[in-house]
Amino acid sequence: IGSLPHRDRSGSAFIPDRTPMPGWTPAAARPERLEDMRIVIGAPGNGLALKDALKEHLHRDERVSAVTDLSEPDITYPQVSFRAAQAIVDGRADRGILVCGTGVGTAIAASKVRGVRAATAHDLVTVRGSVENYDAQILCMGQNVIAAPAAWALVDLWLDLRHDPSSSYGEKLAEIEAYEAGNHC
Repeated sequence: IGSLPHRDRSGSAFIPDRTPMPGWTPAAARPERLEDMRIVIGAPGNGLALKDALKEHLHRDERVSAVTDLSEPDITYPQVSFRAAQAIVDGRADRGILVCGTGVGTAIAASKVRGVRAATAHDLVTVRGSVENYDAQILCMGQNVIAAPAAWALVDLWLDLRHDPSSSYGEKLAEIEAYEAGNHC
């Protein structure tokens, strides 16, 4: 995350390095690197400022071929979340970013669409885990939780992350998908 400052438990500022989590492979070394990613983005009124800042960066990012803003005046967080999730299920988008006050409501709503995994993340470990471990297609963030520069730094990382279905999490995701399909234990 470069110059993004963090604070340790003593309150001292520090700059985190990019030391990977165990088992993590840098995205640049992966042959399955996506290019021309199609992103849907959306927010209700309480997430518009951060959504607009992220959208501006996405339009300038060479990894992104299309940014579709699903926000509309008076849209609710469930409505925009369902629309984003459905766009992914329908193949009209590869990934999505949703912003509300905390990122929690949008993650809950988007995850109700069968086949979609949405995760709220405001730090490096959670962003990495959301994709690499859990194959989340939608990143949810809270405008009241994270500032735009920090959010963009995380989205920048998120664009390069991939899930490895042969990892130890692959079987767990298959278990979740089986349950979702009605194959209950």
